[in-house]
Amino acid sequence: MKIEIRRWDNNEIIVYGEYESIKDCLEKNNNKSFYRANLSSADLSSADLRYANLSYANLSYADLRSANLRSANLRSADLRYANLSYANLSSANLSSADLRYANLSYANLSSPNLSYANLSSANLRSADLRKMPQLNTPTINEYIKEFNIKKEGEYIYVFKGVNDNLENPQSDVKIKYDIGVKSVEYADCDVWKDCSFGISLSPTIKAAKEWGSKIVSVKVNIGDISCIPIYDNEKKFRVKKCEVMGEILEE
Repeated sequence: MKIEIRRWDNNEIIVYGEYESIKDCLEKNNNKSFYRANLSSADLSSADLRYANLSYANLSYADLRSANLRSANLRSADLRYANLSYANLSSANLSSADLRYANLSYANLSSPNLSYANLSSANLRSADLRKMPQLNTPTINEYIKEFNIKKEGEYIYVFKGVNDNLENPQSDVKIKYDIGVKSVEYADCDVWKDCSFGISLSPTIKAAKEWGSKIVSVKVNIGDISCIPIYDNEKKFRVKKCEVMGEILEE
């Protein structure tokens, strides 16, 4: 039968042709971008959509039971009320996706990107969340223990790699890390972002050496830690405020 898939924003035709079903159409065109595709209420149960580009697609009320969406791009997709029970969403990009009231029961949610996703009223009963990085970021105490960070009361002592001018060579915001208190107005708390706004510090001297030719010792109140990123947290974490104690001349 004739299958036609259009964009929801401008009605432009993405795919048109003879297919057995919408599922057959998507599977046979898996190398094509379905960006902003209107797939509302589509029957995609058990569909093989690995690596598919469904960013910004309208998949509200879609039947995606047991669908294979491993490593699929579902960034900002509308998945409200979608049935994703038993679906494989491992390593899928669901950043900013709207998953309100979605059925994710028994779904494989191993290592997806759920940054800014809306999961309000979603059904997560028996979903596999064991390997979801966002649920396994180290606590501050675990982080201190793992890297043997010096702690005194509410303060920890860590490190910052800087250039010869005592500035961060990787940052456009030029803070001079001489002795004294340093702060920023905003430090990003999104654990999915390795590099973002804020003051980045390193838990070890070895890690700090990757970011600069000189190393300064830094004192941080635990309450000023904004983010321990999921990835590369052995190299850096973000804070809003810290106090530079002085340059380390030798390890």
